[in-house]
Amino acid sequence: MNRTPKQNREGRYCYEGLVRIIHEKARLGLLTCLAGASGGLTFGELQRLCDLTDGNLNRHLKQLADAELVVLSRDETGSRPHTVCELTNAGRERFVQYLAELQRVVSDASKQMKQSPTSIRRLAGDA
Repeated sequence: MNRTPKQNREGRYCYEGLVRIIHEKARLGLLTCLAGASGGLTFGELQRLCDLTDGNLNRHLKQLADAELVVLSRDETGSRPHTVCELTNAGRERFVQYLAELQRVVSDASKQMKQSPTSIRRLAGDA
C-alpha cells in the first residue's frame, strides 16, 4: 500500500493509510509489542502486555494472521507447548507504512492547531 500523501487536493485529510486491520486498538498494541520482539512473543506474553482475554487475543491474532501480518507457530520446547506469534516481513513493512501515516496525522493536527489556536480554544470551551 504505497500511496503518496494527498497534498494540496481534495481529501487531503483522508489518511487512507490508516487501515482498519491495524488501527483497531488491540491489534495496534499487539503489532507494537511484536515490532520490538525478534523471535516473537508467546500467547501468554501478548495477553499480559496487551491486557486481553483469551478469546479477544485469539480473535485479534486470527485477524492479523489472515491478513498475513503475523505468523503463529507452536513451540514444543519445555514442559508445555506454547503458541508463538511473530510479525511477518510484509507485516513489518505494512506496520512501518501505517506508522508513517500516523505521523502525518500528528503533524497535520499540530500544524492545524498552530494555525488556528483560537478556534481550538473555542472548541475546548476556553474562549
